[in-house]
Amino acid sequence: MTLVPAAPDPTSTLLAALDLVPYPGEPDTFSGISLPRPGGRVFGGQVLAQALIAAGRTLLDADRLPHSLHGYFLRAGDASEPIDFAVERLRDGRSFSARHTHAFQGGVPILSMVASFQAQQDGLDYADPMPSAPDPDDVGSTDEVLAGIDHPVAKFWTTESAFDVRHVNGSIYLGPPADTSGRQLVWVRSRNPIPDDQLLHRALLAYACDQVMLEPILRRSGNSWMTPGLSIASLDHAMWWHRDVRVDEWLLFAQSSPSAQGGRGLGATQVFSRDGTLVASIAQEGMVRVPSS
Repeated sequence: MTLVPAAPDPTSTLLAALDLVPYPGEPDTFSGISLPRPGGRVFGGQVLAQALIAAGRTLLDADRLPHSLHGYFLRAGDASEPIDFAVERLRDGRSFSARHTHAFQGGVPILSMVASFQAQQDGLDYADPMPSAPDPDDVGSTDEVLAGIDHPVAKFWTTESAFDVRHVNGSIYLGPPADTSGRQLVWVRSRNPIPDDQLLHRALLAYACDQVMLEPILRRSGNSWMTPGLSIASLDHAMWWHRDVRVDEWLLFAQSSPSAQGGRGLGATQVFSRDGTLVASIAQEGMVRVPSS
């Protein structure tokens, strides 16, 4: 009898994509695989996480961790092709290091990102409190919402996604929200344990957040992922890590959308660990176009 090898789990597949390969003889240049996605486009969170890993690989001091990044999604990437990453060392100071990473496919850039890294230091220490939310064990998972739906996107999120996503106030996968305040609370955790590497955990948070960053715009406008004629894409992404984070432990995303105009909308997020610690803040602007009724 021929044994069919088990398919790799989504977490292992994602970690393999973040394990970039350096180009021999070309300093600060790396290559990474693309993960297959419905529609054939590279997931923005993937290339953003890979760009951060590439930047971190060039640090002289491995103890310096990313505290912020600012990235622009320039073109849609092809998920069937690998991605090249070229890192420019902008500065290595006594406390901070700055890196500029370009991601290329076919010789043209698909992402441009600047990230800043900092050595561990003491200083002022305060943070906003976590909003009240039910325990993640009491919130239904995306897996339950989309179970049994025969659609490539539904199958992807339930069988190939590396993260368990749980919307406290109900998802907008299948229909518009009852509440159009634009606010949502979402519990997020990787499906499997992640190695104890803080750069990797911070990069994986950049990956995971891109799944839900633009949802508050849809909520506030009374739309959903099923809105006919919806056209949506990430334009730019800003992120600040305040404290160490573990993506294999539950994180609460507290989200809102301050503004939408001109075919663009802004999503804002605070990320809290389960014990209430504010670990990151994120903002993303996206193109959001809905046909006029």
